Amino acid sequence: MANKYRFKILGDESYLLIAVPVFMLAIYYFMGRQIFEYDSDGEALNFKNRNIIPFLDKPLHDEFPKYKLIKYDIINIVLIKRLYITVTSKNSGSTMLKYEISYLTRKEINDLKLSLNKVVKANKEKKD
Repeated sequence: MANKYRFKILGDESYLLIAVPVFMLAIYYFMGRQIFEYDSDGEALNFKNRNIIPFLDKPLHDEFPKYKLIKYDIINIVLIKRLYITVTSKNSGSTMLKYEISYLTRKEINDLKLSLNKVVKANKEKKD
């Protein structure tokens, strides 16, 4: 008898044991990669973007010289923030790179903007 009713112990609440983790996983997936690392020391820009949960998405890692940076844009849509970087390339003229920065604080985003503005301004001065 216990074997017959073992899955009905929690009743309808047992569906929450499946629904809640699936819902949380979906939120993590749609909000984007949680860890964003940026390094502008030296002659190169280094961007890393990865998930806390490794099997959700492949980690991104890009490194290129500062002189290749043309422009950048930060898009803010409700809870989702994205950084778009345009870089010069040999083959197609320019390439756009995309990073999720939804989990950065306002201060961290302002520091990122300040650093990228310096690089873009220096590149424009060298070009002119």
